[in-house]
Amino acid sequence: MVHVIKNVKKPEREIIEAFKDISSATAHEASGKKGAVSYLIKPISKGMKVCGPALTVQCMPGDNLMLHKALEIATEGDVIVAVTNGAYEYGYWGGLMTVSAMARKIGGLVIDGCIRDSSEIIEMGFPVFCRGFSIRGTSKNSLGLINYPIVLGGVIVEPGDLILGDDDGIVVIKREECEEVLKKSKKRVEDEEIKKQALSTGISSVEYNKLTEVFERLGLVEE
Repeated sequence: MVHVIKNVKKPEREIIEAFKDISSATAHEASGKKGAVSYLIKPISKGMKVCGPALTVQCMPGDNLMLHKALEIATEGDVIVAVTNGAYEYGYWGGLMTVSAMARKIGGLVIDGCIRDSSEIIEMGFPVFCRGFSIRGTSKNSLGLINYPIVLGGVIVEPGDLILGDDDGIVVIKREECEEVLKKSKKRVEDEEIKKQALSTGISSVEYNKLTEVFERLGLVEE
């Protein structure tokens, strides 16, 4: 069996760079409200953002061996996306791994599990999204899989899919849909700027969005 697949198709570099100016919420709406990862997987500090192609990792419970292999084969800008088979409460990632990741210019870590050395990692500014923090150490005894499909927070992630995360959450954009979602995202940004200008004049959102008829249809009663 092949445990590690190295050759993965990824979105074009220009597309990835363009998504860095798009919020996760905007991209989620533009993709047809698909790809929203569970809110339980959060940035470890406000202001962190991750944007890059997924390098997927399946770790065995309480074992981070395959994360070390991922660090070895990841290329610049890759986002390591790991699942832990439901064994969340271990510190799968720490400060020394972060030093290595930053030296190799890896784009970030998204893990459905915990990390440790959080204060140190926050100080270094490396983007990490996880379930929480745990001081429990891991072993390095079990093989898992790298660059196979995984399920992250209820969303299927294929190797090379775009991972976009910020303070509001993470969205997974299928690699083959990135170009179209980017176009729709840019259009939403333009439309929202127009709405912002209108709302700044004092018009209510009910009037602007023509919600009066909706309230009437639902039988809203006011006194």
